[in-house]
Amino acid sequence: MLGEVLTAIVTPFTREGTVDIGRFRALARYLVDRGSDGVVVAGTTGECPTLTDEERAALIAAALEEIGDRATVIAGTGTYSTAHSVHLTEAAHALGVHGVLVVTPYYNKPPPRGIVAHFEAIAAVTDRPVVVYNIPQRSVINIEPETIAHLAEIPNVTAVKQATTDVAQARSIVELGLDLYAGNDDLLLPFLEVGGVGVISVFSHVVGPQVKELVRLYRSGDEEGARRLNDRLMLVNAALGVATNPIAVKAALNLLGHEVGGLRLPLVEATDDEVALIRAGLEESNVLRR
Repeated sequence: MLGEVLTAIVTPFTREGTVDIGRFRALARYLVDRGSDGVVVAGTTGECPTLTDEERAALIAAALEEIGDRATVIAGTGTYSTAHSVHLTEAAHALGVHGVLVVTPYYNKPPPRGIVAHFEAIAAVTDRPVVVYNIPQRSVINIEPETIAHLAEIPNVTAVKQATTDVAQARSIVELGLDLYAGNDDLLLPFLEVGGVGVISVFSHVVGPQVKELVRLYRSGDEEGARRLNDRLMLVNAALGVATNPIAVKAALNLLGHEVGGLRLPLVEATDDEVALIRAGLEESNVLRR
């Protein structure tokens, strides 16, 4: 298992729009100090579509150097191109990542056998764990249970980041012997209840210790305590839902003093109204002082 709480870390940018490796290192340390068992580098939250291959490599190397001796570093290496995904996976493997996260090929809508062939090609160039990322609301295609079953036959496909609310499908992933990760923060508790191992999270940027505590409470048998904590965390989840990820979480981090900068187009910074809603949610949940 790669960890219970994995944070899909944002990519900080300077005022000029270049990757800020110094801020990235500081944020990675902060996250691991505050409940994260590892980070996913250059995922959707890290604005991977607008990063160059060289920038991805620099971020992965920095994460491994900064926290790799005490936390897992998972590289986002999936794209809509199998050849490019293979290239990125080979590069991440060479750098020493602990695993790779591979999203369903998006936009071009391959059939199930194409999805299986895509993951087979990627898994063939590394012996590290491959985490399948199923997020139909962004990639258009839902990886159905039958296809997941075929993916489970690939030796180093060990986990699924599942970002759908279908609990039956989540349960089927566990029954296949794969590690189930909640792909949305509000799915953490429901997925723990069907045997999930944890979450690949966005709101752990700002409530990492609480997310880790929720998992601990549930695993210790205090389901009621886990539910009460989950209810409080949903205030933060709602605040970070006012704009497309990672617009809101970057605004939240900037409000908290982490200075992660802006975003690369076509993403844009949160509006004043959105920032006000994010601030109100953080204050209501006592993450930010009034």
